Amino acid sequence: MSETSLKAKLQHDLHDAMRSKDKVRAGTLRMALTAITTAEVAGDEARELDDDEVVGVMTKEAKRRREAADAYAGAGRPELAEAEQAELAVLEEYLPAQLGDDDLLAVVERAVAQTGASSMRDMGQVMKAAQAEVAGRADGGRIAALVKKVLSGS
Repeated sequence: MSETSLKAKLQHDLHDAMRSKDKVRAGTLRMALTAITTAEVAGDEARELDDDEVVGVMTKEAKRRREAADAYAGAGRPELAEAEQAELAVLEEYLPAQLGDDDLLAVVERAVAQTGASSMRDMGQVMKAAQAEVAGRADGGRIAALVKKVLSGS
């Protein structure tokens, strides 16, 4: 998105969704833009987020939808779970493609080698290195599970 920022694309797509009366898409994009604006004004001074930071906010929102959908499904509320899944699908269109298990394992193994980690005490360093390379292409929970697996030697 060299021409326009990700935030500008979200705003443009929101207007399109509103014109086409796509309520799920419009509501999801409105919520995402609100979360981005909130992140921009958080802290000491307001600032414009760059695309990587916007992806970070979108990733958090997607994680919230995923967790809510799982919780609703577990509570026997499929209609609410479906609504969360629909919002998640919209958000995922704007996120980088997620890494497969093999690719993610390779990233974690590189991070372990790079940090010289040898035990679970080193998990924080490995997580930091792995998340920097993954850059929003995998959920932190998946990364943590693989780091634990690699560091425990199982």
